[in-house]
Amino acid sequence: MTDQYNDSYECDKGFCKPCKPHVSIGKITAKVPVVLAELQVQLHMNETITFPEPVLEIKDIKKRVALTQCRLLLPTKKLFLKGFVRKNIQYASPACEIDRSTDTTVASDIHSFTVDLPFDKVIEIDDFLSMPVMPKNNKREEFDFAVSQSLPSGFPETDELLTSDLSQFHQESCQFYNELPYCELLSSKIIEWDEALDRQPLPGSAPFNEGCFTQIEEKMVLDICLKVIQDQQIRVSSSSNDDC
Repeated sequence: MTDQYNDSYECDKGFCKPCKPHVSIGKITAKVPVVLAELQVQLHMNETITFPEPVLEIKDIKKRVALTQCRLLLPTKKLFLKGFVRKNIQYASPACEIDRSTDTTVASDIHSFTVDLPFDKVIEIDDFLSMPVMPKNNKREEFDFAVSQSLPSGFPETDELLTSDLSQFHQESCQFYNELPYCELLSSKIIEWDEALDRQPLPGSAPFNEGCFTQIEEKMVLDICLKVIQDQQIRVSSSSNDDC
């Protein structure tokens, strides 16, 4: 029985020890993800959010950042970013029954409203941690073969028409399937300020300082940390391959 099966048998009995994996030694060419850049991108957003009903006050807001596009346009240095911020807003809405509020109390119901706030930005990567492998251009070339044809009447009998054959088409084409850079989203940070635009006092018998609104203006600063990666072939070297 090999050491590998012995190790598995010992693990099944409740005893386990770490083992060093078998690796190829020497100079080896490997295809691995290479980090081209690690960026901290800041975006500014200014949106107006309209609620489906009057809002007494906002209780909580949960946010989630989603990237829908992160594309490095080679051979340029332009990085195209597109996505949205998903906001789930929990708020109190005045109760429909007016008699449920008094001069000192306000009856309300807790509701939830979800909205996606889009963003779109193009930045330029000035300094690469590792240079990207530029795409190779496809090639297409045409070639012809010479043909000779007799001429119609009116030309000397010894003359011939020397040209290429229009009834044939010959071509050599070459295509390259390049590695497309991609992104990984590492972290995000949001600083926001929400302000009501149309706040009005509550009708009927309600405290004088209470009011409701249906629209808020949001100013947001979004910081995104991401990696730009491309699969590349690199040379690695290993000098030992120790067993367990």
